[in-house]
Amino acid sequence: MQVLVTRSAQDAERTAQKLVARGHAACLAPVTRIVPTGDPAPAAAYDALIVTSAHAADALAGLDRHKPVFAVGTRTADAVRALGFAHVTVADGDAVSLARLIRESLPPGHTLLHVTGRHHKEEPASSLRAAGFPVLTWEAYEARAIERLPAAAVEALRTGQIGVALHYSRRSADLVVRLAEEAGVASNLRAVPHLCLSADVAAPLVAVGATTRVAGDPSEDALLRLLDPPS
Repeated sequence: MQVLVTRSAQDAERTAQKLVARGHAACLAPVTRIVPTGDPAPAAAYDALIVTSAHAADALAGLDRHKPVFAVGTRTADAVRALGFAHVTVADGDAVSLARLIRESLPPGHTLLHVTGRHHKEEPASSLRAAGFPVLTWEAYEARAIERLPAAAVEALRTGQIGVALHYSRRSADLVVRLAEEAGVASNLRAVPHLCLSADVAAPLVAVGATTRVAGDPSEDALLRLLDPPS
């Protein structure tokens, strides 16, 4: 089965390899590209770092490697460790577990620097602030929207070659809906089943009447398990 993958290029390539291992083919159609924002890091002092995506790696290269780091999941932690950060603690892949991990590891009052992207969600910073942690936010990178769907993806949708689509963020799902409309393949996109990392990710697709399924937990492994036939 051919699977539409709309993640940014680097992430999409990794997903494509996993799809091939499962016997599927990937139609890569990144709707965003990761670029630095150019915003400077906050000048204020901080006690620990929060990292919620491996996309933050380039920005982390200029920070103090002796600071403890709280990473959202294993892949993010691996990217941080590769830069020489030795004190990395790993959550279970979502903002709720990350906020809980920090609350259990540090007393309130410690200042945290969240290295994140534009269009980031309020969590885990909101919960941590409510628990007494000052949180500095550095929007160091952004997922910049592309102008149009790749021609190969448009043709694959138009000719019914796509069996299912994967979605990892609400913003990218929203962009896919808009770009498909602009390319004249909105009805073709709606006809495809859409597998989503969470209900929030699925919302733009539900709004246009597409059929969606949501992963059992917010991890790629759980998302890809939705491709497996019923046991």
